[in-house]
Amino acid sequence: MAGALTSGVVLGVFALLLGVAAMAAAVRRRRGRARYPETYAASGGVIYTAVSMGCGAVLLLGGGLLIALALIFQH
Repeated sequence: MAGALTSGVVLGVFALLLGVAAMAAAVRRRRGRARYPETYAASGGVIYTAVSMGCGAVLLLGGGLLIALALIFQH
């Protein structure tokens, strides 16, 4: 693997891992907040969880795109 290909793949894998971690954190936070409905609603509730999971999904897609571009444009 060339240096540019390796760095693109590594960056893509890192973004994928961050996306998975962000989605897992959003689900974990939702479960933790669901035990206390008053604070869950006051802290944004479902909207907060949806935005957090959306950010994780963007990281997943971006990581996949980076890996795909690194593999497509390898020399």
